[in-house]
Amino acid sequence: MDFRTTFRPVTVQPEQIEQKSFQIIDEEIGEHSFSNEQYAVVQRVIHASADFELGKSLLFHPRAIEAGISAIRAGKKVVADVQMVQVGINKARLEKYGGSVHVYISDDDVMKEAKRLNTTRAIVAMRKAVKEADGGIFAIGNAPTALLELIRLVKEGEARPGLIIGLPVGFVSAAESKEELAKLDVPFITNVGRKGGSTVTVAALNALSILAERE
Repeated sequence: MDFRTTFRPVTVQPEQIEQKSFQIIDEEIGEHSFSNEQYAVVQRVIHASADFELGKSLLFHPRAIEAGISAIRAGKKVVADVQMVQVGINKARLEKYGGSVHVYISDDDVMKEAKRLNTTRAIVAMRKAVKEADGGIFAIGNAPTALLELIRLVKEGEARPGLIIGLPVGFVSAAESKEELAKLDVPFITNVGRKGGSTVTVAALNALSILAERE
């Protein structure tokens, strides 16, 4: 069969594609125990990853959705662990409320301090971020070390995040960092296991910004 002669591309509007994708997700996800607001986040995570297992593994602190919406509406800073997260976030929705997105991992002072201490830039970036983003949203999708450091800072009273979206991906410390996050009594969105990443972290945050506009 010559696919060059049988395939016919169809022009469809992006909104229609998204609507159809969400319809498929709704049909295939099956039973779940998420609230409507939590499911809005789950739905976008699945849409971004095409991974139902990942979506179903999401864990929400009881105040996570409320805290995220409140932080966005209050114009709190969003801290991303890496540029990939920063780039994907819908900044227009945040800017509507005076919010902005920051990533510190490539700052000169962070790189110099990490070298001096012989530690990772992700760790030093979190130490800097907590001083500049009190009450903000921390969106971590790449570096488990960043999440573990943020957890340590919270436990020691040096950090007061409004919400932690902790969805780092990987084989070293990713699952463990999320297990530790789930033990904290601060608002969080995380998941069980190794899966995660910048794309799904962005999806979770963008879902919250959409909820902030709607409610």
